[in-house]
Amino acid sequence: MPCLLVILLVAFPRIALLLIFFLSNYLQHAYHGLIVPLLGFIFLPLTTLVYAWMINTHQPLAGVNLLILILAVIVDVGGLGSGEYHRRSRWD
Repeated sequence: MPCLLVILLVAFPRIALLLIFFLSNYLQHAYHGLIVPLLGFIFLPLTTLVYAWMINTHQPLAGVNLLILILAVIVDVGGLGSGEYHRRSRWD
């Protein structure tokens, strides 16, 4: 069951962020304010979730955890970049 939850979080990070924001105080523990989670929701939703998970489980941002965070950034940025690539190739 936890594997299914992780797959759903990775597949739909914006929905997960909305549910976590409205149904718990998980994001408030990691981020003090509303601006950073809002920007994370718009630009880097998976990275926002991963960082909140690391802060709430008191894991250090070093070693393997840093690699996981960098991987989340790459997945988020890759999703933005591929969308732009497909948009451009459609009109050429």
